[in-house]
Amino acid sequence: MRKVIVNEFLSLDGVAQAPGGADEDPSGGFRHGGWHMGYFDESSQKWVLESLTEAGAFLLGRRTYEIFAAYWPNAPAEEEVIARPLNNLPKHVASRTLTEPLEWQNSILLEGDVAKAVTTLKREDGRTCASLAARTWCRR
Repeated sequence: MRKVIVNEFLSLDGVAQAPGGADEDPSGGFRHGGWHMGYFDESSQKWVLESLTEAGAFLLGRRTYEIFAAYWPNAPAEEEVIARPLNNLPKHVASRTLTEPLEWQNSILLEGDVAKAVTTLKREDGRTCASLAARTWCRR
């Protein structure tokens, strides 16, 4: 049985946002994208890289999937160490609006009730699944 580990960037006052740039997700009038990059040090970078490379798969919501699928397949060479696991490992995607086939390689749309689908994922053999809210990971 594998674990699902949630990785979320969250401020002390409850702002959840991916580590992208200021314009990554301005929905709802949000104007503070990329807020935490100023606090991202070598230790943080090491932790993120270890989380990505130790994952066996990723669990993504639709919005995160769309952001990642638009960027990581064409990431610059200096980001290859992060792009490699994101592009090559399985990505399980929760969405009510996306349809198969998903364009980003190794992406699988979760069928039916998301809670049941994630429970099924956890029961399978395999390495940890990382859940990215604008990330999520899988690990054994």
